[in-house]
Amino acid sequence: MRVGIISTAVPLISGGGRFIVDWLHEKLVEHGHEAETIYLPFVEYQDQILSQSAAFRMMELDAYFDRVITIRPPAHTVRHRCKVVWFIHHLRGYYDLWDTPYSAVVHNAGGEALRAAIMAMDNQCLSEAHRIFTNSRVVGDRLRRFNGMESEVLYPPVLRPEMFVGGEHGDEIVAICRVEHHKRQHLMIEAMAHARSPVRLRLCGLSGNPDYPRSLRDMATRLGVADRVTFEERWITEEEKAARLHSALASAYLPYDEDSYGYPTIEAAHASRCTITVADSGGVAEFVVDGENGLLTAPNPAELGAAFDRLWQDRALAARLGAAARERVAALGIDWGAAIERLLA
Repeated sequence: MRVGIISTAVPLISGGGRFIVDWLHEKLVEHGHEAETIYLPFVEYQDQILSQSAAFRMMELDAYFDRVITIRPPAHTVRHRCKVVWFIHHLRGYYDLWDTPYSAVVHNAGGEALRAAIMAMDNQCLSEAHRIFTNSRVVGDRLRRFNGMESEVLYPPVLRPEMFVGGEHGDEIVAICRVEHHKRQHLMIEAMAHARSPVRLRLCGLSGNPDYPRSLRDMATRLGVADRVTFEERWITEEEKAARLHSALASAYLPYDEDSYGYPTIEAAHASRCTITVADSGGVAEFVVDGENGLLTAPNPAELGAAFDRLWQDRALAARLGAAARERVAALGIDWGAAIERLLA
């Protein structure tokens, strides 16, 4: 089959939204299909969203592909006779984050009108889809609530799960993801001030806002935990992720209302490492079951610090939860072969 993978991207910025696209391309080819990836430059500026989406809408794709699979919004606005949408999130500032501090949209008449236009556009373009998949129940629920659309959950796998192998459990909680305020690395540092064990924390990743990592370093110093927090403020390769997780005590991932379980969670699971998360982490809590394959607390530093201590003091528990996390990947059917079959059905 000739498959076009259509997604949007901010030029020169990498992350999970590109991983799912690039890995899908590789797996389609591996399964004997012809595949082409088209990245559409997209920046979420209020005065450009509709014009960019209109340009996507005018693209002629029918002549080149038997099927297109759209990923990051608003790639789903493209037209094709057999369009499959793997919907990973809305333009969230206009949807579930509208009434939260995480929406940068000005709440005036113009902002309200733009929000209504985006919702109308999404309703029309999603209704044209041959099938709609989401990357979590959380995103599926949002589609149902805001757009009246039904979908099927299709959890995204990692490219090479075999490279994540667990060794002895060390003394370090590892957090590998973009360093941004909504990923809440600050909660992890505050938790370290409540921990009573010699547990350590390693924060790995880049930030789009240099002020946030700077504030994290200042916080670690102010709270007296700087000697137990390691910062790796740079892009972390897949090989380096595997190396960090190999000897980690556990993974920590505390995003606010995340769209899916997040690659940090499943990468840790493949390495037989459990994830510590919080109750309002969104899709992460679909994977992490408290006390069964990870630890889930309220989003407050004291409870998180106690969770850090609990694993440091009980390595057998850390090992048991990590093994269960690995088993949950299989139980949920998170596998590229199954994903390709469903996307092309």
